[in-house]
Formats: sequence, C-alpha cells, structure tokens
Amino acid sequence: MFPILTQALAYLSRVCGFETVDSFPPGHAHARTHWSGAHFDIASDLKPDQIERALCEKIANTPLIFANIANPTPAMQRVILDLIGTRLRHSGGQPVDLVTLLVNAYRSPYTQEAVPGLRAAIEDSGGDARSVLAFLSEMPAAFDVIDASPRQRGLKLVGR
Repeated sequence: MFPILTQALAYLSRVCGFETVDSFPPGHAHARTHWSGAHFDIASDLKPDQIERALCEKIANTPLIFANIANPTPAMQRVILDLIGTRLRHSGGQPVDLVTLLVNAYRSPYTQEAVPGLRAAIEDSGGDARSVLAFLSEMPAAFDVIDASPRQRGLKLVGR
C-alpha cells in the first residue's frame, strides 16, 4: 500500500508542477539537452516549448548561465547569438565571453547547429573565440546572426 501511495503522490507533485525538471522529456527532439536544476527552476508541469521558452528567457537575462546547459537547443544558442550581435552593435566591444560559451557548447557532438557552418568554424579555428566571432560577423544577413561585419561598423577584430 505504501509504494502505491508514494507513486501517487510523486505523480501528483509532478503534474501540479511542484517538482523541477532538468531535461526535456524522453523521446523529445532535444532529449539530450540537460541543465543544472540549481540554476534553473523549471516546473515539471510545463510543456517542452514552454520549458525552452523559460530557459531562453533566463539566458537572455543572465547570459553566463548558458554554461550550465549541456547540448543547448538552437533556440538557446540564438539567444546567445542575439546577445553577441547586440553587444557588437551597441557597446562596440568584442563579446568574447559569449562566443566562448558557444564554443564550449559545441564540444559535445550532440549539440545541434544553430547556424550552418558554425561547428566547422569552431573546429577549424581550434575553438578560438575571436575566429568564431569573425565567422559570425561575416554571416549573410539572411541568417540574421550579426547584421554587419565589424569592419562595416568601424570595429577592429584583434588578430585579423
């Protein structure tokens, strides 16, 4: 009787959202994506698209938290890419710290590419953040990663 009661309480707790999750449900397209439960408080009653949206919002508010996600989804990576673009446009600085987060995410072979050729650029550069930043800066506007190259904005990339 006790195991049945325990299972029922566990089920109710999960369905009501009293527990937190640290990955997408098994069988989901991004089931290999995991995050630290200590850094993300994601209720267990959320649907996968709501989970992803909540994670993306947290990344947008605190970008360095991206380091606590294994195999981030393309949407999560696009948040970092948007932040890189914003930082380049508005502050004129080089967001090497954010690019490094992306480079580290691509150490896993299970991380899906958010931008065509990004994995190859990371591997070809040996994980050099400045080279990857140069690759992102030269992406066609159709991908809407970073809308203009640093030279067009009057910025100078070190090592180019």
